[in-house]
Amino acid sequence: MPVRPCPRPLFVALVVATALFGVVAPAAAQTPRFVPPVDAPISDPYRPPSTPYGPGNRGIEYSTRPGVEVRASGSGVVAFAGVIAYERYVSIDHEGGIRTTYSYLATIEVVAGQRVAQGDVVGTAGVRLHFGARRFGRYIDPASLFEAVAVHRARLVPVRGSPWT
Repeated sequence: MPVRPCPRPLFVALVVATALFGVVAPAAAQTPRFVPPVDAPISDPYRPPSTPYGPGNRGIEYSTRPGVEVRASGSGVVAFAGVIAYERYVSIDHEGGIRTTYSYLATIEVVAGQRVAQGDVVGTAGVRLHFGARRFGRYIDPASLFEAVAVHRARLVPVRGSPWT
């Protein structure tokens, strides 16, 4: 019996569904891609500003002791590791357009261009630790990175007839 080619509308629907939802392994989709950089309580949560230059907290402040190891929240490549205005910072670029930043460090243990794995030490905390995150250049609540990844299942809809037949 000859194999019939897939009808064009169905093929297009399959391509679109794959592009939108991708293929996700159920076991991997239930675990967070990121973890907190330290095991410490949050002293000041994310508070988005009402305007681009308004007051707020564009990250999470942790209550840490100076010298506590600060670990990479996720795997990626160090985009910046250095001093700005007498303060030490590390920024890491991750997949999906996410950049995490570790601010007010006492020491820096990585260099720009270095690949890091989740949990690698990037430095030690100073008097305080600020952890920020951006997605494609826009600030996001870093705590949202710690949540499990949602699984989206594609549902094909017929191009002719009723979807319930």
